[in-house]
Amino acid sequence: MVLLTVFTPAYNRAHTLPRTYKSLCQQDCKDFIWLIVDDGSTDDTKKLVDEWKNRDNGFEIQYIYKENGGMHTAHNTAYENIYTELNVCIDSDDCMALGAVRKIKDEWNRIRDKGYAGIIGLDDDLNTGEIIGKGFPEGLKETTLGEYYAAGGAGDKKLVYRTDVMKKYPPYPVFEGEKYVALSYKYLLCDQEYKLRVLDEVLCDVEYQADGSTNTMWKQYWMNPNGFAFLRKLDMTYPSSRKKIFTACVHYVASNLIAGNKHYIKESPKSFITAIMFPAGWLLYKYIGFKNRNL
Repeated sequence: MVLLTVFTPAYNRAHTLPRTYKSLCQQDCKDFIWLIVDDGSTDDTKKLVDEWKNRDNGFEIQYIYKENGGMHTAHNTAYENIYTELNVCIDSDDCMALGAVRKIKDEWNRIRDKGYAGIIGLDDDLNTGEIIGKGFPEGLKETTLGEYYAAGGAGDKKLVYRTDVMKKYPPYPVFEGEKYVALSYKYLLCDQEYKLRVLDEVLCDVEYQADGSTNTMWKQYWMNPNGFAFLRKLDMTYPSSRKKIFTACVHYVASNLIAGNKHYIKESPKSFITAIMFPAGWLLYKYIGFKNRNL
């Protein structure tokens, strides 16, 4: 059986998807399936994929089209259809780093029976080659995402998960009229039960697009308040530090003010702290509104 599924959510990325495809063709280990989840694209994405499927790529290409619902719903669809032991998401504007599949396979063969949820590796900048955020501390062999960031880590990391672990947890929720729920939801749940094996290697070359979620986060806050409130409740339930509780409460207040939810204090896992953080949350709510007026 093939070891790895590389899955790629895509929404109108026909102009960048070819470089993702090229990077997969350049892998020196082809023990993977490429699954493209088309999240309602209206460009030539399907035409491109159909052309690639007719080539002798050395790996299987699977394509699923779904109604546009946002990145998290594309992840739900991917997890419903992945059957390989491992999976990794490579976005439609990114590239799998040279040799990444081989590195993942070799490391997994060494630690498969150690009880890890998967592997955490590095992202670098597609254009400069610089590590995104910070690397791993010297000698670090295992961690959770929460532990890594609580210890001063920074920047996106490439996560390779066991498929059976990801399927243990509920799918990303869908809120009517919203198209964003942070992917960290499943990762945070996983953190409570499993460690990740640290692979101090670059696995993905990334480029943040002007219209991507990272560069439009103020807009995401305003357009998807229920999704963010959902995540803040989880952050309060499983905080990585005391500071994280207060930060989550501030954001939780702001998101619920945007959503118009009058019952948010009663619904909060930390209702007392949420109540006393109302002034800061109200200021954040106003600032998010101000930022959106200027977008």
